[in-house]
Amino acid sequence: MIVYFNGQMMPKDEVRISPEDRGFVFGDGVYEVIRVYAGKLFESDAHLKRLARSLRELRIGYDGVARLEGISHRLLVENGLEAEDAAVYIQITRGTAPRKHAFPPADTPPTVYVSAYAFDPPEKEWKKGVKIILVPDIRWTRCDIKTVALVPNVLAAQQAAEAGAKEAVFVRDGAVAEGAHTNFAAVFNGEVRTAPYSNLILPGTTRNVAIPLCRELGIPVLEFPILQHELKAADEAMIWGTTTEVMPVVQIDDWQVGDGTPGPITRRLQEAFAGRVSAL
Repeated sequence: MIVYFNGQMMPKDEVRISPEDRGFVFGDGVYEVIRVYAGKLFESDAHLKRLARSLRELRIGYDGVARLEGISHRLLVENGLEAEDAAVYIQITRGTAPRKHAFPPADTPPTVYVSAYAFDPPEKEWKKGVKIILVPDIRWTRCDIKTVALVPNVLAAQQAAEAGAKEAVFVRDGAVAEGAHTNFAAVFNGEVRTAPYSNLILPGTTRNVAIPLCRELGIPVLEFPILQHELKAADEAMIWGTTTEVMPVVQIDDWQVGDGTPGPITRRLQEAFAGRVSAL
C-alpha cells in the first residue's frame, strides 16, 4: 500500500512515527474518513471543512488542508482504487516534541498521514438492519471535535461487539446523543427526530446529507432531544455515518424496534441517499 506521510508518497511499511509524536503520547490530533464510490470522493468539501474546524479548535497549525483532496485522488490511483469502492483516512497530529503537556513551539511541524483502502459495503446489514446497544456517555464535552482521542468510543464499541451489536449509542443525562462512530435518529409517528447539534455530538457529514434529504422527500424532521425512555415507542430507528450510510436499526438492547424490520421511512431515505451517490 502506498500512503502519504509528511509530504511524501511511500510504502506504508516504511512510515516511521516518533514515540514522542503527540498523537501517540496524548491523542493530540484530529482525523477524517472520506467515503469513495467508484473512485469518486463523497462530500469531500464537507469533510475537509470539518477537518479544518477540528484543527482550529485544537489550535493545531496546518496550512495544507486544501491539498488533501488532490493527495487523496493520487493515493486512489497509486493503490489501484480509481474505479473502486474505497475510503480515505486522514490524520494530523500536533507533531513530535519532548513530552510536555503544554504545546510545543509554534514552528513544530504537524505529523500528516493519509491512506486510501478498499471498502466492502455492508450490503446485508443495509437490507436486514442491525442491533445497537445504549451505553452511558462518559466522553468529554467537546464531542463536536473529531479528535483521535477515542478511548471512550473504543470501550463502547467493544461493549457493542461483545453484545453482538453493530453500534453503541451514548446516553447523557437521559437523552440519546449519538453512536460511537455514527449519528442516531428515530421515527415517531412519521417524523424523523435526531439530537440537535451541540458540543455533545459530532456534526456528522452523513447526518448533514440525511436531514436535507428528509425535507426534500417531504418527511418531517426535527432536531430535538430523544429521551431514553421514549425509544420503546419509536416506530423506526437508524444510524447515519460515512461507512454505514443510512443503516436501519431493528433492535435496541433487548427489545425490537417496530416490527423488527427496516421501516418505510428508513427505506425511502436509503433510496434517496443512494440516488445522491449515483449522481456523483
